[in-house]
Amino acid sequence: MGCLNDELQLFSGSSHPALAQHICDWLDIPLGRTRKDRFANDNLFVQIEENVREKDVFVLQTAAPPVNEHLIELCMMCDALKHASARRITAVIPYYFYVRSDKKDMPRISITARLVADLLNTAGADRVLTMTLHSEQIQGFFQTPADHLSAVPLICDYFSGWDLSDFVVVAPDAGSARRAGAYATRLGLPMAIGDKRRISDTEVEIQSVVGDVIGKKVLIFDDEIATGGSMLKLARYLAEECGVAEVYAGAAHGLLVGPALERLAQPPFQGTVVTDSLPLPAGAEAANVHQVSVAELFGKAIYAIHTGESVSRLFR
Repeated sequence: MGCLNDELQLFSGSSHPALAQHICDWLDIPLGRTRKDRFANDNLFVQIEENVREKDVFVLQTAAPPVNEHLIELCMMCDALKHASARRITAVIPYYFYVRSDKKDMPRISITARLVADLLNTAGADRVLTMTLHSEQIQGFFQTPADHLSAVPLICDYFSGWDLSDFVVVAPDAGSARRAGAYATRLGLPMAIGDKRRISDTEVEIQSVVGDVIGKKVLIFDDEIATGGSMLKLARYLAEECGVAEVYAGAAHGLLVGPALERLAQPPFQGTVVTDSLPLPAGAEAANVHQVSVAELFGKAIYAIHTGESVSRLFR
């Protein structure tokens, strides 16, 4: 950007320093210096190695494994910055911690996404900047301002140069229909919805697909891909029951844990696109997984927050 003053500083936790550096490169500012260590008793030690008094500080930490350690590290960094007299502290969380624990759907459980919001507030975060929450109402969990970015334009830009005349967007289930609809609208494509029933915490069943997908090529969009089990079940149903020959997957967040890469490398999958909200695991390229960068999107949002401009203009 070149026009920023030295009141803006960006620090990175240990979850995704490469993304933090890319954002700093876009903003044309140096990445803040920190020190992280571990005591003999396994306790973490975090130190901010620069003066932050009266500075507008941003801390990037994403919910990559080990999730709990990265969450505690983020809280420790916010607390250290608060007590070092930073003027404002913004927690930049591309993939939010415990994002799927957003409701009380079983007795005597924690709504952990709300608990994380409370922890960040207590630790000293004055606002939060995140992207593609599993449920948009999580924004309401915060007592402080929370900006919620969307990965839809970035992922649609990846597909926009393709010949999409024979494609259909498919939502994995009714709960993700609105999210998939945003992709379909932006790409100008029809949409279908999978009838997904969850049998257990790790197993799902596809009973039907509502919409015209016979003989089409398919784009399946979801907010995240974890093990890829649901994606593979839907892709196989589309191939075996609907005659779909080509399936492409897209998601804002590529956790890609466990057997995910092995599953995404199987037919009828032809390719998968995710953002770099999380580090890409080894072997992803061999599984035909492609990454689009969120560095410019977050750089623009950080610049807007710092200068008092609108963040909502980035949603267009």
